[in-house]
Amino acid sequence: MQQKISPFHIAVLTYMAQAGMVLFTLPRSLADYFGTNGWLVLIPCFLLSSFNIWLITLVFRLGQGRSVFVILEQSVPKVVLYPFYLLLAGTWLIFGCLIGKKYVLVFQMLSFPSTNPMVFKLAIDLLAFFLLIKGIYSISKAATLFFWMTAWMILLLVWFIPSFRWERFTPFLLQGGHDQVKGAIEVYSAFLGYELSFFLFPYVKKNKKSMLAIYAGNLFLMLNYLGLTLICFGFFSLGQIKKLLYPVLDLLAYIQFPFVERLENLLYGFFLFLILITVVMYWWAAQITVQRMVPKLNAKILLFILVFIAYGSSFIPKTLDQVDVWITNSGYAVTAIAFCLPMLLIVVLLFQRKEGATHG
Repeated sequence: MQQKISPFHIAVLTYMAQAGMVLFTLPRSLADYFGTNGWLVLIPCFLLSSFNIWLITLVFRLGQGRSVFVILEQSVPKVVLYPFYLLLAGTWLIFGCLIGKKYVLVFQMLSFPSTNPMVFKLAIDLLAFFLLIKGIYSISKAATLFFWMTAWMILLLVWFIPSFRWERFTPFLLQGGHDQVKGAIEVYSAFLGYELSFFLFPYVKKNKKSMLAIYAGNLFLMLNYLGLTLICFGFFSLGQIKKLLYPVLDLLAYIQFPFVERLENLLYGFFLFLILITVVMYWWAAQITVQRMVPKLNAKILLFILVFIAYGSSFIPKTLDQVDVWITNSGYAVTAIAFCLPMLLIVVLLFQRKEGATHG
């Protein structure tokens, strides 16, 4: 009997796939694009992501837990699907690569300004490769271990409660912002990652708990984002948040102990575990998509080729500004996939059901 991923591990995988580098800039994005009480925008973004997850669960129910690839290939010729598969795999491969590259550049800026960032990027890519060759079950166990190693950090927010001031929120709502449509898409990208649960269908039990676990992971992420942004909006003034490049790092810099200097550098190191699982999940989705086109190719060889391509492409954007532009543009594509793929699958499944009823 094939091993199945438990609902708890599904929830952890969902959360870990979602929590990426956007965490460090989220308060600034909310303040800059939406102005006063911009943290409120998290609520509609959460509801929208929950609706998107509902579409995914609908696919799971209509398709009776079948693989995304099986559903598509029952109605569409493989030759027609291959360009689509390449588009999906390429988008996820590059998006995961960029998330890792941004983490590396910030890490270099904080701790090793004279070191070539591509050395650190190579180390992260090798870690991701060794996780990927173990398969999704080992990835889920590693994600759970990393979850317990990082989940405690949310308790650090208690440190800032004495300096928290409600009057910094002001009674005005969403005033002083700009480009709110662009800002909404950028903020929504903070929730991306749940769409990768599509590819967990063959590895989970066919019951409601498996799908509810995706909602649970998304909810836990929302609570983390909400707690973090509320603390930032109550700790800094609106003007300060807009000027800070990485408000969360500046927040962590206020935590001081007599026996540790520059604690934010140490704490930033813990975020590697979150970033690593995010990268691994996007690359795993890319791997199984490409594997569908070349099923006879050895999985380790395929992974080596994909990681090599990702590492090579990470040389192109050299600065943080360039990486941010790439992430923004690829984020649009990932967001479009997150909404369009489930709707496409629902249409295909309804067509299959109608065709089956006609033949029946």
